[in-house]
Amino acid sequence: MSTADAPAAVAPSVPGAAPRILVISAPYYREVVDGMLAAARAIFAQVGAKVSVVEVGGAYELPQALAIAAESVQDFHGYVALGCVVRGETDHYDFICAAAMDGLMQVATRQALCLGTALLTVDRLDQALARSHETGSNKGAEAAVACLKQIVLKRALAA
Repeated sequence: MSTADAPAAVAPSVPGAAPRILVISAPYYREVVDGMLAAARAIFAQVGAKVSVVEVGGAYELPQALAIAAESVQDFHGYVALGCVVRGETDHYDFICAAAMDGLMQVATRQALCLGTALLTVDRLDQALARSHETGSNKGAEAAVACLKQIVLKRALAA
C-alpha cells in the first residue's frame, strides 16, 4: 500500500484517563515536521490527550531525547518522534537513518515505552511533503495512532 491510497488515520478508543503525550520533534525540515505535528495533534485531540512538544537539533538526537524524557520526573503515557532525513550525496544519510531508527526502537523496547514514530527517510523533499500534507495520508497522524494503540495495549495488559 502506498501513502497515496492509505486510509485516513482515526484515533482508537482509549479507556481510562486522558493520555499525556510527549512529541519529540526534529524540525530540520520545518514544513514537513510541522505538517506531521499538526496531524498528530488532530488525532490526539480526538481522545482529549494532553500534548507537550519539545524540539531537538535533528534526527540523530531523537533517541537521546526519548531516553532523557523517559527518565524525567514527568509522567507521560506515550511518545511520538517526528523528523525527516533527505538523502544527500554522502553516506551521512545511511548512518543517521539507521542510528536514529535503531536508537528509538532500543529505547522504546528497553523501557517499555508506547512510541509512535514518524521519521521520514526519503530520497527527495517532495516525497516527504507528500507524507506530511493536511490531505491524504499523513505519517504524523499514523504515528499518533500507533502511540495510542500502544497505550491501549499497555493499559489492557496492566489491568
